[in-house]
Amino acid sequence: MAAGNQTTVTKFILLGFSIDPRLEVTFSVLFLVMYLLTLVGNLGMIMVIRLDSRLHTPMYFFLSHLSLMDLGYSSAVTPKMLVNSLSGRKDISWSGCVAQMYFCGLCVNTECYLLAVMAYDRYVAICNPLLYRVVMSWRVCVHLAAGSYIVATLTMSVHVSSVFTLHFCDSNVINHFFCDIPPLLKLSCSSTYINELVLFALATLVGLITLLFILISYIYILCTILRIRSAKGRHKAFSTCASHLMAVTVYYGTLSFMYLRPSSSYSLDTDKVASVFYTAVSPMMNPLIYSLRNKEVKDALKSKIDRYFSSFF
Repeated sequence: MAAGNQTTVTKFILLGFSIDPRLEVTFSVLFLVMYLLTLVGNLGMIMVIRLDSRLHTPMYFFLSHLSLMDLGYSSAVTPKMLVNSLSGRKDISWSGCVAQMYFCGLCVNTECYLLAVMAYDRYVAICNPLLYRVVMSWRVCVHLAAGSYIVATLTMSVHVSSVFTLHFCDSNVINHFFCDIPPLLKLSCSSTYINELVLFALATLVGLITLLFILISYIYILCTILRIRSAKGRHKAFSTCASHLMAVTVYYGTLSFMYLRPSSSYSLDTDKVASVFYTAVSPMMNPLIYSLRNKEVKDALKSKIDRYFSSFF
């Protein structure tokens, strides 16, 4: 590629984890197992919600979209990483890098909005149960889901257009296992001050504002739960929120560590480990969190399994 001219770049090299080649197969098998569990768990969640009429409620409508986003950003990253690792080829095309960054970021941003919307759904259900069907009508749910996708699309369009107008004149080697914004900013020989400012501003807008919305919703929810007189009633109300709180904690904790730090404290090797949590571990764990702690999902899943085996035999 010609120095100072990013238009001649045709591919990037993804270093991956830079581990001992003897451990490469072990790591690949581990990530393959995690990806298969992610596929089975999230596709299973979507199918159960779609097929069981008892789960045709706003909460599970948003949960199905959450599972779709988990599938999306895991599939944008893991298959390419596995192919590169097992084939020994570490390259990714320019267009492939653009697409990977865009679709991964789109799913990550959309999930932030969906988690905030799910917190609002729980707030209405617990704090204003008599108005729940009116406030969370299907029209409102569709508009909230569509709005999450639209805003995330606009956000990632800004990120991708700003990153890929930079010059990459010294090297095309990305010290990461996928095309993410921070390592590409580190790679560029152009001034990245504006890009870092945009990244921090949008990450703050998306991450902190949605997280603040979630926290405010749960403050009201907690106050309402504490006013419930019966212990059984308090337990039932809290159990509907516990899985969502667990998912929010894992997800936002990792994203905050990744994107809401000054560039001076940025470490590529540390961030590779953090990236594994939100691209591989979190998508795999979410179906388990929502199914194991949710009686309605467990009952629906058990019903479908029993029906399948009874018809099979």
